[in-house]
Amino acid sequence: MVKSRMRMVGVLSSIILAALPFGLSGCFESDAPKTGASPTSAVPSVEPAPPATPSGDTTDPIAAAEPQVYWLRSEGKKLELSPVKVTIEVGNTPSEKLKATVERLLKGPANADVTSSIPDGTKLNSLKVERDGVHVDLNKAFTSGGGSTSMQGRLGQVIYTASCLNPTEPVWISVEGEPLSVLGGEGLEVPQPMTRDDFKKGFSL
Repeated sequence: MVKSRMRMVGVLSSIILAALPFGLSGCFESDAPKTGASPTSAVPSVEPAPPATPSGDTTDPIAAAEPQVYWLRSEGKKLELSPVKVTIEVGNTPSEKLKATVERLLKGPANADVTSSIPDGTKLNSLKVERDGVHVDLNKAFTSGGGSTSMQGRLGQVIYTASCLNPTEPVWISVEGEPLSVLGGEGLEVPQPMTRDDFKKGFSL
C-alpha cells in the first residue's frame, strides 16, 4: 500500500513538473518586438522612378550656324567689319562650308554699300578645320598693295569669315604654305593663330 502511494505521488509530481514551464510561460510578456508582422508592413513601398527627360537641346551649334562673309563698311572715318549671310549649296562638313564661304569672300562684294580690302587675284589654296583651329592658305596676291588700314581690314575679313561657324575658333593664316608673320611693306606683325578677340585687342580699323 505504501509503495502504491509513493508511485502515485511520483507520477503526479512528474506531471506537475512537465506542465510547469508551459504554465509559467504565459505569465510573462516579452519587451522584444513581435516578429509576426506581415511582409507588406515590414517593407516600405517604392514608387517607380519617373522617366528621364532630355537635359537640353542636343543640336550641334556649329552644324546649325549660317555661313557669313565679312565685308568692310565705312562708318565716319573708320571702317567696320560687316557680316552678310550667304547661301552655300555645296558641302556638309565645316571645312567644306568654310572653304566655299572664303572663296565667296575673295570674289568681292556685289553691293556698292560695302567694300573689301582683299586684293584682286587673291586665291584660296586650301582650307582645313583641325582640332587647333581653321587653317587658311592663300596665294601671294593677298600680301600685295595697300597701307596699314588696308592690311588690317583684309586680315580682319579673313579671320572673321573663317570663324563664322564658331566665333571663338582660332584662325591660322599662311601664304603659299608659309605661316604669315608680317603683312605689307609697313611690317604689320601677324600673331599665329588669331581669334576675333585677338584681332580686336591688337588692331584698330
